[in-house]
Parts: sequence; structure tokens; C-alpha cells
Amino acid sequence: MSELELLLPGEADVLVRGLRSFPLLETGSRGWNQQHENLEKLNMQAILDATASEGEPIQELLVTHGKIPTLVGELIAVEMWKQKVFPVLCRLEDFKPQNTFPLYMVIHHEASIINLLETVFFHKEVCESAEDTVLDLVDYCHRKLTLLVARSGHGGAPEEKESQYSSPMQELQKQAELMEFEIALKALSVLRYITDNVDSLSLSTLSRMLSTHNLPCLLVELLEHSPWHRWDGGKLQHFEGGRWQTVAPAEQQKLSKLDGQVWIALYNLLLSPEARARYCLTSFAKGQLLKLQAFLTDTLLDQLPNLADLKGFLAHLALAEPQPPKKDLVFEQIPEIWGRLERESKGKWLAIAKHQLLHVFSPSEQDLRLQAQRWAETYRLDVLEAVAPDRPRCAYCGAEAFKRCSRCQKEWYCCRECQVKHWKKHGKTCVLAAQGDRAK
Repeated sequence: MSELELLLPGEADVLVRGLRSFPLLETGSRGWNQQHENLEKLNMQAILDATASEGEPIQELLVTHGKIPTLVGELIAVEMWKQKVFPVLCRLEDFKPQNTFPLYMVIHHEASIINLLETVFFHKEVCESAEDTVLDLVDYCHRKLTLLVARSGHGGAPEEKESQYSSPMQELQKQAELMEFEIALKALSVLRYITDNVDSLSLSTLSRMLSTHNLPCLLVELLEHSPWHRWDGGKLQHFEGGRWQTVAPAEQQKLSKLDGQVWIALYNLLLSPEARARYCLTSFAKGQLLKLQAFLTDTLLDQLPNLADLKGFLAHLALAEPQPPKKDLVFEQIPEIWGRLERESKGKWLAIAKHQLLHVFSPSEQDLRLQAQRWAETYRLDVLEAVAPDRPRCAYCGAEAFKRCSRCQKEWYCCRECQVKHWKKHGKTCVLAAQGDRAK
């Protein structure tokens, strides 16, 4: 493992072995929370290992113990909870949370899993070990990217700034919206890694990607909208490392990581032999794909030389006749996880929400103190700073921060004024975190 270790090899093995699926009813429960903490530790250790380039034991353990399907199942389960249970929970008359941290942890769970999958899916054996759940993961990525395209057509990405006048639930909703945007960008990377293995994917998975979802055309729309870019005050900004960063004029022609992921995925889906043999180039597909020609500049080709092959493919496509839609009768496997979870909980969403309000999201002060202690043990400051993509940002205004809250050591600020303004929101959390540290 890396020089800075969060987990010893034996500890990581125990945590990976213990990963399991939870029913939707148990989302947020004590056992579920313990697994969330374990996943966070595995996630941070996997990032440390990948950064150190000294082997990736977390990825190897997940493959050895066959836990990639478990992670995919948990990813889709929390996605369903957010869509089906959370809105019902918020409408309950008795739902008046004094502390939103337990809710935040459930909402954050999806981000934790997709981040871990993004880190490990770079390796071909991880994609292979997903087995049939790669179908479910392709559907998941398609859902996220479709929402990303839809959002870019209605105002773009969410803002990071918060208001001192917002209620805890309003702040939670804002955080959830920004998190959803980041999750979609992670899903894009996971999808690109799946396309790296397009020649070894099952026919059902290929059909799902090329026919059912027509991913090449969706990726063209993503390039057109590029929701990870924006102009603010006449300055170009890229969304990287969890925040918007201004791009220097000299760097504006440089290909961003997310643009690169889209181009590589398109290259894989359009030029690999298996995909080319099965993708039907209809009039619609031809029209969409030919839009790519305007993006294939010399500057782009200098940065991704392999795209010269894609440019040649498009030149040939422009002269070719479109193909009629295929009407072959094909028996193929379909994703199962979403449908199974929906059948198991059909008509029970209100009952699940009421159960969780009573047993999960109404914690006592003592419960919150104990949970704060566990969070303090999980999120070690030295590890967080090692995996952080850049300098910390002010919790109030988002500027580069230089001072940390002296009590809890969790939040950063650029100045005393911002810390005072943020205290209304941060105060209770700060006290709980500090109590958790002292209890260790």
C-alpha cells in the first residue's frame, strides 16, 4: 500500500469481505452506517494507492472477493432511495430534523460508491468481475448522463455558494444538487472505462449501449453542451476537483479531463470492431455524429492523436448512405437490480419513510455524539489532506482558505469574517465533532 496508510492490508481484507447488500428499509441504520464508514475508508485508501502508483490492493481485494456486483447493487439502491423514499420522507408532517447529518450521510453514500468505482474501474479485471451487473451499471450511467444533458439545457450546473439565511434542509437540498452534478461526472468516467473493454463485453451489454441507449449520440450532446465548462464574468471556468476553477487564457485550448473522457468513449464505441459491427448508423445517428467534425481541430488532434482515425471515419460516414433501423429479433439479457428493488418495495414507500423517520432520522444527542466520534475516526485529517485535489476552500465564500476552525479542525476559512458568518450553520456540527474528538 501507499506510504500514508489509512488501512493495513489485513484490515482492508476484513472490510472488503464484510461488504453486503442492505434492504431499502435498512438504509441509514446502524449496520448500514458502519458499512458506509468502511466504504469511505476503502475509498480513501484506494485513492492513496492510485496516487502513489505502488499497486492497488483495494481493487485486487474487490475482485478477489467478488464484491464489485455488491457495490453496483448498493449504488443503485441508494439512487432509488433518493428518488422514491427521500421525497416522501420530506413530505411527512413530523419530519422536522434538528440535525441533517444523518440524511447527508445517506445522500453522500452514492457519491462514495461511484467515486470508488471510478478509481478501480480503470482496470479491465474490475469490469470483468462486475459480471452481469455491468448491464445495471451501464443503465445507471445512462440515467446520470441523460439528467446531465437535461440540466445543461435548463441553466447549467448548480452554484456552490450558500446563504446564511437558508434553513438546514435548504442547505441539504443545495448540497444534494451539487453532489448529483459531481456524481454524474464520475459516472461519465466509469462509462468511459467500460467502453475501454468494449471488445470483451457481452452482446447484451453492447446492444444496451448502442441500440437501447444510443450512447454515441448521447455523448455528442454532452460535447455540445459541455456542462463542466462555463463562463463567469468573462472568464472560462472548468469544474475540476469538486469546484469551479478559472482557466488561464493560455490554457483554454488545453483538453480538460472530462472532454477527454467523452472523446475516448466515442472512439471506443465507434471504431472498435465489435461495436462497429453492431451499431446501426441511421439517418439520425449520422446527423448527430457528423456534428463531431466541427470539434476535431488540429489543436485537439495534437492532444489526442488517435482521434485522426475518428476524423477519417466521419469523413467516410459523410459520403455513406444511412442504414435502415434493424428489425432483427434478438433475445438479450436485461438489467435486474432496479426492477427487483422496485418490485420488493412497491406500495411501501410511505411505510419505509415513516419507519426511517422514527428509527433512523430522529437521533438523540447521545447518538449524534457517538456518530460524530465515528466520523472523526473515519475522516483522518492527514488522509483527507493527502487525497484532496487542491488547497482547501473557505466553507462560507469558496475562496482559497488558510485557517482551520480551531475547535473541530474540520472546516476551513479565508478570514475571520467568513468564519463568524458561517457559525450559524457550522456551530452545532462543530460542537458535536469536537465532543467526538474528546471522547476518543
